[in-house]
Amino acid sequence: MEAQIDLAEEFENFIKGFKDSNGNYKYSSQLSEMIAYRKRSLIVDFTDLYSFNEKLATDLIDSPSAILQQIEDRLLRMLSDIDPLYADEVERVHLRLINIPRTVELRKLRSSDINKLIAIEGILTKQTPVKERAYRVVLKHTHPDCNQEFIWPEEGEFEELITMPSICPKCGKPGQFEMIEDRTKLVDWQKVVLQEKPEEVPSGQLPRQLEVILEDDLVDSVRPGDRVRISGILGIKQDSLIRRGSRSVFDTYMKAMSVEVSQKVLDEVEITDDDKKKIEELAKDPWVKQRIISSIAPSIFDHWEIKEAIALSLFGGVPKVMPDSTRIRGDIHVLIIGDPGTAKSQILQFASRVAPRSVYTTGKGATAAGLTAAVVREKNSGDYYLEAGALVLADGGIAVIDEIDKMRDEDRVAIHEAMEQQTVSIAKAGIVAKLNARATIIAAGNPKFGRYIEERGISENIDLPPTILSRFDLIFILIDKPGSEDQRLALHILNMHSEKVVKDTVNTDLLKKYIAFARKYINPSLTDEAKKLLADFYVEMRKKSSDNPNTPILITPRQLEALIRLSEAYARMSLRNYITKEDAESAINIMRIFLEKVGIDVESGTMDIDTIMTGRPKSTREKMVKVIGIIDSISSSEECAKLKDIIKEGNREGIERSSIEKIISDMRKSGLIYEVKPECYKKV
Repeated sequence: MEAQIDLAEEFENFIKGFKDSNGNYKYSSQLSEMIAYRKRSLIVDFTDLYSFNEKLATDLIDSPSAILQQIEDRLLRMLSDIDPLYADEVERVHLRLINIPRTVELRKLRSSDINKLIAIEGILTKQTPVKERAYRVVLKHTHPDCNQEFIWPEEGEFEELITMPSICPKCGKPGQFEMIEDRTKLVDWQKVVLQEKPEEVPSGQLPRQLEVILEDDLVDSVRPGDRVRISGILGIKQDSLIRRGSRSVFDTYMKAMSVEVSQKVLDEVEITDDDKKKIEELAKDPWVKQRIISSIAPSIFDHWEIKEAIALSLFGGVPKVMPDSTRIRGDIHVLIIGDPGTAKSQILQFASRVAPRSVYTTGKGATAAGLTAAVVREKNSGDYYLEAGALVLADGGIAVIDEIDKMRDEDRVAIHEAMEQQTVSIAKAGIVAKLNARATIIAAGNPKFGRYIEERGISENIDLPPTILSRFDLIFILIDKPGSEDQRLALHILNMHSEKVVKDTVNTDLLKKYIAFARKYINPSLTDEAKKLLADFYVEMRKKSSDNPNTPILITPRQLEALIRLSEAYARMSLRNYITKEDAESAINIMRIFLEKVGIDVESGTMDIDTIMTGRPKSTREKMVKVIGIIDSISSSEECAKLKDIIKEGNREGIERSSIEKIISDMRKSGLIYEVKPECYKKV
């Protein structure tokens, strides 16, 4: 006991005597701040404590439970000496130690860590609403001879379970005890679940989790999806001791002492000085862009434009926050639609491996709740948890969704908000929350009819609504056509199987570090000549539509924003903080390829962005208007418009029978017309 009192005294000496590198009393000034703002926590850097008093620091790590209460009591006494009113207003104070050197991986937690002060890094996946924990109660003995009140426990405090006394400390008799609620001492309490970071989980294994208890001013300091470092005391659950009865197997949990949210994006990739030299050396190569693009899935033959798009989305643009707090995303979303066996999944798998932070999911196994967020009820306690989904876990990184066409419609709607606003909103079971989902989405899927039919537009080929299609910055179509490249493709595959290495590619590990370095330190801005080039391209494309009313809209402001993001990504590839004319030209070039292959009206053969934006090109829309006009005029004089009469009138307007039948079928599905009797229609 004597040693512990000495340690509390040593702690007081540390607070009063520690000076920082500038010679200022670091913690004395923090005490004044605590008194001024009535704060309840003193944040102490462990390295300061260790340099001042090695024994105190070591004892705090090895037996924190025994020493911590003494230190916190001494701290409260120190504050009360400065301001006597402080102790009346603030009943408890906390020591929050940061930068604890003993960081243990979740997977490597062992019995030797129990009752020790450790730090754990991970991602927060679940969180309960804030509750109140009674740590000291006032009980009343209901025996008629006694009827007295007393504080329980007399020393210390309860953890999670309240154990009632067997006899009254006032009269010494057993009996029933009644809790007096308004005099009970309560503290804010919240349970969160910490999980291993997705990129650290060994393949084929389940991610490990740990329950963490946050109390007092730590509650609500973090939210699901945050990457955190939590320092605290590892203990065994008391409720598992009672629930399991005589069983000797316990669950562990951590009582948090301090919580540090990782503000730094891509902190998980460690870049040494040697790596930095290699990265800077690679950036000096005039052909660095080509080398990086050819290093994306080098084992896959050709698909240069798709590899270029994947490289751009891995580097990404620069997110911006406007003065009115509007956030403009910097992430470049890419969609690949292609015939079976065109190596789509292989490209996606490579992207998730090389991305510094990534989450890989497939459409078949992904639900709306699994992608965004869910409210889950725990079996044992009945508590509601807010649980983060894949897009929230991928915050600041890349979410890869394979087989996006296999997702159910109601699940697919969930990614709308995450793609443009980059947040996930949830309102379930009384929990209303908004979580960050600042993730790049790279998705792939198969055409609706098994293979891509070139005679049909993109919205007819893909089982995806236009609302999602329009949010992708780049869409690529892979068509498996037999032809002159077959010989080279066969040779490439055979070489790969005989383990012939592709030359002049960047090592995957170096590429990962290069991407992390570029995303972290390079924030390119537009130069005047790049601005002029992008503006001229946009205005020229729009002018074509305004000069001739029959010309469909070729480009919208959404594509202009995409062009800026693409230009920024090209500049990042060369580790430049400014966007050159060449970067803007490259962005325009890849956008033109996308628009010419995807944003095309197959009937007229002209470029029309509405095929992606609305799912209907201008030509189809005009025919629709004519057909609905015909139905309206016929049904005004008769009961309804017969199909043969609609076809007859349509032919006069220059619309062929097959188009009319398809338009009528589409309009019936969308509820614009209804069938009064067989093959006789009327406008709704």
